[in-house]
Amino acid sequence: MKDITNQKGLNSIWTDSLARNLHPDGNALVNHLRTVHQEHTGFTEACASSCRDEAGRNSYEWLAELVPDNESFRVLDLACGSGPLLKILFDRNRNLNLKGIDMCPEELALAKTRLINTGVNLIESKAQNLTAINDNSIDIVLCHWALTLMDPITPVLDEIRRVLTSEGRFAALVDGPMNVAPGYKEVHDLIYSYVQEVIPSYGEIDLGDPRIRGSESLSNLVNKSFPEANVTIETKVVSMEGPVTQVAEIAAGFFYAAFVLKPEKRKLMITSLSNLLAISKESTDAERQGRFSMPISRLLVVPDIK
Repeated sequence: MKDITNQKGLNSIWTDSLARNLHPDGNALVNHLRTVHQEHTGFTEACASSCRDEAGRNSYEWLAELVPDNESFRVLDLACGSGPLLKILFDRNRNLNLKGIDMCPEELALAKTRLINTGVNLIESKAQNLTAINDNSIDIVLCHWALTLMDPITPVLDEIRRVLTSEGRFAALVDGPMNVAPGYKEVHDLIYSYVQEVIPSYGEIDLGDPRIRGSESLSNLVNKSFPEANVTIETKVVSMEGPVTQVAEIAAGFFYAAFVLKPEKRKLMITSLSNLLAISKESTDAERQGRFSMPISRLLVVPDIK
């Protein structure tokens, strides 16, 4: 994981628009996401790989379970980032035909290194326009924690439906309801309180389409693009424990909002977050252990074949 404690607060067209009380458009969102991933390549993986459910699975492994081990399916990892999900799939079943798409060349460079000699096809593209993928050519589309960030979202869902076969399925890992994971809302609110001192409208306007963040609104949205499919959403809690400052750093690094803070403000936020996440309040700073839990939901769209 990169040390992000001494870097400058992130500025982009998107954050500049918020600071001026304007509503950023889709191009500003793309610019912001690319800026974050250019400066903090691979950061999503640091938290997602560290947090595990009661069965010991992280969110990549939970999503990968939906791909059968004994079939030669054609699988597309949409917004594949640095490639952890593709590596899990390759290691489990080398008969899979794997493709990964991401709009950030820096993330794809990490994925290329991770997936060397695997034959995985990596493509630089936005999710709204998958021109590199033929119609009806993919058996399973997976998307790990990126659907929340995509806006406009309807073209993404329409493209997914276009590339899937008639019996193909789509699955995505998204944010779960805040109240499911103990203490998660408090972590979210603490980080956002520091960010809102800098950009008051952050949170009131957030990344991506807000409909993705609610189970009912997500189901309704997906049903419009997949009207003849069965849509299910399953929710779990994943957690990590360790030295409290390390846990706070990894947890904060998962929130895009935290990247806009300058070093001095970020240091104060990490201190407050460490105090919040500490398991034992009486231990010394060097001994304190921390625990962070977060909610995750797995969306599954399966064709209704009669």
